[in-house]
Amino acid sequence: MSEDGKNYVVEKVRELIAAPTCCAEAKAAGQNWLDAIGTEGEAEAAKKLIAELEADIVTVDGLIAFASSEAGAKVFGGAEKAKEVAAHGEAIKAAGAKYCDCPACAAVEAILAKKDEILG
Repeated sequence: MSEDGKNYVVEKVRELIAAPTCCAEAKAAGQNWLDAIGTEGEAEAAKKLIAELEADIVTVDGLIAFASSEAGAKVFGGAEKAKEVAAHGEAIKAAGAKYCDCPACAAVEAILAKKDEILG
């Protein structure tokens, strides 16, 4: 990976780790990869990071379904807020989005766009 490419991915992984919507497993995988950069463990940490992110990214349809559920209402702080999130999901889907656009999913989408370079 080019130095510019690596710097970009490092920035996106840091954004992911800092995102309030990032799960603990993705935070750990991201931090492990950051810690492994430049070591012989970097390639293995990259594989684990990519696998975790592929498992965690939420599709826009998944966002809509979750926000429309009882569990979504609990997570989003009530039925009204959950309806707003579902409507937002519908709007971004209509605009062509494939994935949730929360800070964590946006960072994951950017990282996964560089997957081949990361695993290269």
